Amino acid sequence: MRKLGLQRDLAEAAALERRRQRELHRQSRIFNARVRTIGVDKDALDTQINDKKIQEANEKARHETIAGEMKQNDKIICMLEERQKEDIKNLNKAVTEFQQNFQKPETRREFDLSDPQALKKDTPARLSDNDPRCTISGLQKFLGEDLNHDRRVKFQKEQSREWSLQQQRDWKNALADQKFAEDLHDKNRIDLDQKAMELQRKDVETRQAVCAATKDFNRTQVAEFAERKMLEKRQEEEDNVAEISNLLRGDLLSENPEQAASSFGRHRVITDRWKGMNQDQLMAIRYTQQQQVLEKLRLQEEERQRNAEWDRQRIQAARAQLLFERHQQRLNRELRRTLDNANAQLSQEQKSKKIYLQEEVYSNFPTGQYFTQFNTTSR
Repeated sequence: MRKLGLQRDLAEAAALERRRQRELHRQSRIFNARVRTIGVDKDALDTQINDKKIQEANEKARHETIAGEMKQNDKIICMLEERQKEDIKNLNKAVTEFQQNFQKPETRREFDLSDPQALKKDTPARLSDNDPRCTISGLQKFLGEDLNHDRRVKFQKEQSREWSLQQQRDWKNALADQKFAEDLHDKNRIDLDQKAMELQRKDVETRQAVCAATKDFNRTQVAEFAERKMLEKRQEEEDNVAEISNLLRGDLLSENPEQAASSFGRHRVITDRWKGMNQDQLMAIRYTQQQQVLEKLRLQEEERQRNAEWDRQRIQAARAQLLFERHQQRLNRELRRTLDNANAQLSQEQKSKKIYLQEEVYSNFPTGQYFTQFNTTSR
């Protein structure tokens, strides 16, 4: 039971210690203006940045090493490719020289099948039109490929010349017919032009008559228009004089403030006639604005005092909590000390009682009976 109470006390003490550490850590975060403003652990961020830079430097060095190895490998591969190309070129050159020197076409068994001079060495396929070798299945003689080709071509040229002369004669006759038709068309066109000129002359005379009549009508209209414009101008001048006189005598230019008064009340104005506020109204507005500024400053001061009072109360509460925890710790230490003293006293009493009981038992039993009972108990 004592062990359980001690464990419970230790658990409570550990819980209080953890709570006190959390409160101290919270107070350090709250009352530290830098941490509260930034909101992050700057040292941890700087450590992460340094680790990131070191990692990037290592990565860059590794990449540069790999790039150097790749460049070296590329150079080796290029050298090997050039060497392979040179070996292939020398091998092809040696093969070509060997073929030219020791494998000539004339030394082959099938040279007669691929001899380029074989056709020149062979006899012609047809010696005359009646050559017995030129059979139907031989396909050596076709229409137009006879040996009389030159004479036949000459006859065809003569025939083409006759056809050309006949076409020239037909072309001349067609030109003569076309010229006759054009002359007839020109004659008809001249007749039509003469008739058109006559009609145009009559149209011009009609137009001149119409223009003369239109000119007289326009003169009359111009005179009427000038007289009407003169009357309109005179009337406009009279209207302008009357309007200027009315404006000079009216309330608009004189800026009479009474003209903006509304029929719905003195507190309302007509917006298109209103000339602005007077000095009394402006002073009243400025006074109201000053009162609003003072009221705003008063509210700000009250807010500042309220915040200061809240900060003071929060600090006092934190101090009271700290004092309460310290008082609780002192009470726990005193209670633990009292429990330890009580446990020690109980232990001492139990030891004294046990010794007393043992002495009482020894005094009540004879010596031989005690040893007999002891041996029986031992067995």
